[in-house]
Amino acid sequence: MRYDLTPFYRTAIGFDRLAKLLNESQRSENEISYPPYNIELVDENAYKIVMAVAGFQQDELEIETEHQALRVTGRKAKKEQETTFLHRGIATRDFEHKFQLADHVKVTGANLENGLLTIALLREVPEALKPRKIQIGSSAEASTTLIEQKAAA
Repeated sequence: MRYDLTPFYRTAIGFDRLAKLLNESQRSENEISYPPYNIELVDENAYKIVMAVAGFQQDELEIETEHQALRVTGRKAKKEQETTFLHRGIATRDFEHKFQLADHVKVTGANLENGLLTIALLREVPEALKPRKIQIGSSAEASTTLIEQKAAA
């Protein structure tokens, strides 16, 4: 099922990124996902993506981030000699996979081991955006503090 988000674009300002995400997620559901991958929650602010990239060497893989998007690309080097397969079960075709990253999520590292590419991600919320507790005092204290702040400015 596909949704037409055109009316949403006409009436909502600043939500075009969200609408684009919805369109892209609908499109990607219908496409075959190669190579297979897992997205794991390591802890509250840490994630990792594990991709099965059997047959790829480190220099044939590229990881790039740009504008809250993570792109993983695999380009298989051409062999000088063609191989004749009696059965080919290991796919080594070129690929490009894109992931949308949430605000404040950054790639902290990547590792290739035993045919698995592991990409570590961390959400680092700035202090100004973190929740903070406000102490409740008497109204006299609050008004005195406001007066002192205005005088200092």
